[in-house]
Amino acid sequence: MTTLLDGKALAQTMRGALKEEVAAFTARHGRPPGLAVVLVGHDPASQVYVGSKVKQTEEVGMRSIEHRLAADTGEAALLALVDRLNADPEVDGILVQLPLPVQIDADKVLNRIDPAKDVDGFHPVNAGKLAIGAPGLVPCTPLGSVALAKLAQPDLSGLHAVVIGRSNIVGKPVAQLLLQENCTVTIAHSRTRDLAGLCRTADLLVAAIGRPLFVTANFIKPGAIVIDVGINRLADADGKGKLVGDVDFAAAAPLASAITPVPGGVGPMTIAFLLSNTLRAGRLRAA
Repeated sequence: MTTLLDGKALAQTMRGALKEEVAAFTARHGRPPGLAVVLVGHDPASQVYVGSKVKQTEEVGMRSIEHRLAADTGEAALLALVDRLNADPEVDGILVQLPLPVQIDADKVLNRIDPAKDVDGFHPVNAGKLAIGAPGLVPCTPLGSVALAKLAQPDLSGLHAVVIGRSNIVGKPVAQLLLQENCTVTIAHSRTRDLAGLCRTADLLVAAIGRPLFVTANFIKPGAIVIDVGINRLADADGKGKLVGDVDFAAAAPLASAITPVPGGVGPMTIAFLLSNTLRAGRLRAA
């Protein structure tokens, strides 16, 4: 029997616990933790995602601060906003929604965020802390991916984990987290030789490459745990499109011991850990 790793259910449990912890923070400090979300432009997917973040932030009792800027906003204006949020004592976390318009250097903006408020965990200071195993704010999607893997097997020690993808947002940080869980980690990518053969050696396979249905049954070791980070929209018969992962779920699920669905797997966990990171940042700043 294959176990379905339900990210919606685990995220709901996390939010329930966070709501109590946020209430305690608010009672102690006289204010709720504050999360500022900045959206530049009108990308439909980003608007839906930001709306979900705002709703869940408020549901757990945190303060949500939205900044929705025009698509032609200049880089200087965005950097000035980040500076104001850095200086605001009631803002504990800052999230600038990606992608940004072409006239803005995303790296420059992300690097301008105070590392203590970098709840996305993208700042080089936080990336460096993760690399050396020091406490810091860690990217949310990798945290959610590891949490779901541990739902399948609480002790990951000794497993061979293969991560397909080497991005700074998912691939590299999830590999670092799995090293901290005492896995033996291989990072694979587009130039890896015999990618499918390498993946078949994985006890834990994390797919984070942004290619729909790329990982087929030929990639899966029988009994492996499969974490699908991909979110891709494919056209369907009614023209509305459907969400699929990087893993061909129908082909992989019969072989896996546990697998995440898309949607409903890693996605909900990303927002849950965003809220968790905001509370953590607030506690560290208030200490």
